[in-house]
Amino acid sequence: MQPLAVSKLFAKIAQEEEADLIVMGKQAIDDDANQTAQMVAAHLDWPQATFASEVTLSDDAASVEVVREVDGGLETIKCSIPAVISADLRLNEPRFATLPNIMKARKKKVAAKTAADFGVDISPRFEVLSVTAPPVRGGGITVENVDELLEKLRTEAKVIS
Repeated sequence: MQPLAVSKLFAKIAQEEEADLIVMGKQAIDDDANQTAQMVAAHLDWPQATFASEVTLSDDAASVEVVREVDGGLETIKCSIPAVISADLRLNEPRFATLPNIMKARKKKVAAKTAADFGVDISPRFEVLSVTAPPVRGGGITVENVDELLEKLRTEAKVIS
């Protein structure tokens, strides 16, 4: 499914479940799109905090403080709840399920629903026409010193004069 369809489904589920906070990964592993969380926030008209590496819920649970990594360092933002947060890989340390919890989870009933149950159109909106590999790079060379590097940049690459 494409990110638009997934975002519509998440938004419908959030409305149905009366969720106040949605925490999602920042990008999909299949296409690296980095779109779904932003689209969910748009569908719900909720604030969003992207690339979260640290999340702190306020004492009254009315807002959330998010630390995010940006090019210049760390940025701390605060947004009201309900909100959508997309998580950076440094957000937490994953826990491993214990055998008793795995057994409990197997017994738990999960409602199976289709996109039609939510009234969401999941038909594709775009078509991938082609995918091509980048050009193969030539092998590199090793130089002995800076003078040799400068000479090759002048004579062979012609990038300095």
